[in-house]
Amino acid sequence: MKNHNLVEAISPREILVESRPARDRLGKAVDGLHNVWITLNNPNELNSYTTSMAKEVILALREASNDRAAVAVVLTGAGTRAFCSGGNTREYAEQYAGAPGEYRQYMRLFNDMVSTLLQCDKPVICRVNGIRVGGGQEIGMACDFSIASDLALFSQAGPKHGSAPDGGSTDFLPVLVGIERAMYSGTLCETWSAHRFYWLGGLTQIVPALKVEGRWVANPLVVTDRVLDEYGRLVMGEWKSGQAREDGKALLAKGTTDLSLLDEAVEQMCTKLLYTMPDCLIKTIESLRKHKLVHWDKNRETNRAWLSLNMMTEANAGFRAFHYGNKEEREVNFIRLRQRLAEGARWSEELVQEIAPWVTEPSKAARGFTP
Repeated sequence: MKNHNLVEAISPREILVESRPARDRLGKAVDGLHNVWITLNNPNELNSYTTSMAKEVILALREASNDRAAVAVVLTGAGTRAFCSGGNTREYAEQYAGAPGEYRQYMRLFNDMVSTLLQCDKPVICRVNGIRVGGGQEIGMACDFSIASDLALFSQAGPKHGSAPDGGSTDFLPVLVGIERAMYSGTLCETWSAHRFYWLGGLTQIVPALKVEGRWVANPLVVTDRVLDEYGRLVMGEWKSGQAREDGKALLAKGTTDLSLLDEAVEQMCTKLLYTMPDCLIKTIESLRKHKLVHWDKNRETNRAWLSLNMMTEANAGFRAFHYGNKEEREVNFIRLRQRLAEGARWSEELVQEIAPWVTEPSKAARGFTP
């Protein structure tokens, strides 16, 4: 049989690629069949994807797509903190801010990564082991299924940090949760719990990942039941507040993160996919993917062009502010920016320094900010 891979062999450095045995309904390994696990392996930077990682993911997905013995692909992140926090802010701040031509080439790679997920000849399961933010949310939503730890967090980052979620979220979110909720998430960038995102229709399944004194506990920071709040509104997955949130934090601190139920749920999904006709399965998946693809294919090139040009203005300020800032100060001065633009200010390095002074090397060093 012919080899249809783009390259003869890949030697990944920033991802892990492994074949795990496919298992039947009794949990027994099936001879000659496996699932391909692709792990984003950059846990120190919350599994953010670098330029080279994007290349490796594309090649690994193409290889898995052509793997005749593969039943499914599992895309996940290393560790327990994050699936993927999006693009690598170190690269954004140091390589791409102010360089639209370079970022345009980078976005070609990112777009190809999303397209490769949407064109894979195997079903793709996103194993959400932690936060899924920005571009991480976008590649996650490009997958066919998402199974998440109920400690996972989901959000956009664009308008808060100098971009727009045009790497897939503006295409996929309305399909998953409806236009009004997509509008709210995309513009305000507020964090959704796994319980809320599941309730809204964005996830296939959620499982507990917190173990306290040997027992599983649902995320103690969120309302996990469908209840009425003080205004009579039906809520689920809303963040607790006040004393209830403090009690939740205390319980969270007592426990440990255990992803064994997540792994079990992912394996069960792979087993369910095993018991289907392979060609009928992928045809069904391809037909359902069209609801995402119709928007993605229509918008991705014009979005790539805009995102590249934006590197000269708001992204130039926002990405650097986020990278060089700290927990207390990672956003530009939004009010001052609007005031200066209303006064007719032009985008310049002086304007960037005015709205985010810590992005300059002398100021950054003086104030103790480190990349």
